[in-house]
Amino acid sequence: MGQRISRAKAKIKAARIPFTIPRAEDLPARTDAVLTVLYLVFNEGYLASGPDSPPLRRDLTAEAIRLTRLAHDLLPDDPEVTGLLALMLLTEARAAARVSRDGELVRLDEQDRTAWDRSAITEGLQLLHSRADEREAGRPGRYLLLAAINAVHVTAADARDTDWDRIVSLYTRLEQIDPSPVITLNKAIAVSEFDSSQVALAMIEPLAETLDGHHAFHVARAELLRALGRPAEARSAYDRAIALGGNTAETAHLIRRRTHLTRNGDTP
Repeated sequence: MGQRISRAKAKIKAARIPFTIPRAEDLPARTDAVLTVLYLVFNEGYLASGPDSPPLRRDLTAEAIRLTRLAHDLLPDDPEVTGLLALMLLTEARAAARVSRDGELVRLDEQDRTAWDRSAITEGLQLLHSRADEREAGRPGRYLLLAAINAVHVTAADARDTDWDRIVSLYTRLEQIDPSPVITLNKAIAVSEFDSSQVALAMIEPLAETLDGHHAFHVARAELLRALGRPAEARSAYDRAIALGGNTAETAHLIRRRTHLTRNGDTP
């Protein structure tokens, strides 16, 4: 990183690029790159990468939220800035229930919802509601749609009450404006809840070549195969996911899921 910074400084000096504080009219053109970086920082804090990292880096998520608040103060009328801040708050609200006392990642449907931060949820929902017109009409941005998906999760009193039809619909809209294999993968997970694991598996199999190096793909595939009563294939998918796992909390969760599958033979 130090070398990259040095090379960037040298390039700026050689090209005589002026280093000035951007004017107000310069901000909109630079917003997307700034929001992308802020979201990356937040995601690294919410599920830190690296086997030696703590599973949650609340210092990073807090800093990402702080900086996004500053961006919102500068651009209060930008729907995507509002959407990203709402998304971060609705996601961070679940952080206290995300890792068990023994250091294992806790799935959303297994989390203690009474431990969620209701003040953060309220603020996030208010921000999202303030942009309801952009979200429901025209072509809303990716952060508004991701925030809307998270809003469905946090407003469900129980995992069984989750409006999966709504989530599938939101992911379909997200695919239209931000098509990517990862979006399709997440949509398939929602489809497995709304429709069937068989349909969802058929959706993700074509993604194998593109996402083979992504542990999330193999986690999703393992869970779908498990639900379909195909334990041998599920076990192989868990093995691949564990080999690609990012941190100890997630790895511990996947090992438990694989072990439980082994103990129960062919039971999904």
